[in-house]
Amino acid sequence: METRQLLAFTTVVQTGSFTKAAATLNCSQPTITTRIKALEETLGVPLFRRLPRGIQMTSAGVELLPFARNIITLTDKARKAITMNGEPHGKLVIGSAQSLTDYRLLPLIEYMCWRYPSVQISLHSGNTRTNLAEVGEGRLDCAFFIGPIEAHEGLETTVLCQEPLVVVAGPTHALTRRPVITEQDLRGSTLIRAENGASYYEQFEQALGLREAESRSPVLALDSLDAAKRAVASGLGISLVPEVTVAAELADGRLRRLPWAPPFRVCTQFAWRRDNSANPSVTALVSAAAQVVSEQVAAHP
Repeated sequence: METRQLLAFTTVVQTGSFTKAAATLNCSQPTITTRIKALEETLGVPLFRRLPRGIQMTSAGVELLPFARNIITLTDKARKAITMNGEPHGKLVIGSAQSLTDYRLLPLIEYMCWRYPSVQISLHSGNTRTNLAEVGEGRLDCAFFIGPIEAHEGLETTVLCQEPLVVVAGPTHALTRRPVITEQDLRGSTLIRAENGASYYEQFEQALGLREAESRSPVLALDSLDAAKRAVASGLGISLVPEVTVAAELADGRLRRLPWAPPFRVCTQFAWRRDNSANPSVTALVSAAAQVVSEQVAAHP
């Protein structure tokens, strides 16, 4: 079973005919036919039914298709890795929370583009649970997330920094006039979620006992940091956010820090699949992320 035979097979499936597959691969139709026939003889099963109006995959062809595509992809990656002599290259699909994308990762992306021009970066925002699941399933190469330090099956993780959280309110909110804030005070306020699916919101609600409470605080879920900050500034409610995301607003008085510290700790972390640890682009990103984030923390302790 040769890669060129599998490529002929997948191209026939993609184009729907031997003739179109030959044109796509820039070879003759008899060549495509010969490769498909050789593949069928190797496997001992037919892969296509020849019908009057075209072709149709057999059940064996349907079963082979995902394996064929994976083999072709891995072969291509191996060829590129050898020709690049271990230099970071290729496409990196990265998942991240919006707060990290906007306030932590842009300098990192800039550094990667400058230092490793052969690496193509695609950044996708999403919640922590979804991003980590997609890393495990191979739809993302890696992900940045904010959460507690814990093991994730099949994944390697590294801690980049502790991520301080702060509860903020608008300047006119009643809680800003209190020297001490209790959990009861927080439970009595409208909670504004800036990032739906963020694990620290789940911990926040658990710390306030909202998951067990019969009467929950009103929750305004905006799934946008900018919208949440505007809503908080206008007095609609309070929000728990990473401090780095509201540093400017706290400095100029648009938002106020409430005197309550969460009884849990979260960190900004980086995760990738264990079987992807040898990928030079992932290795380069881990190293660059540690450097860039440490410089950020040192500049704004």
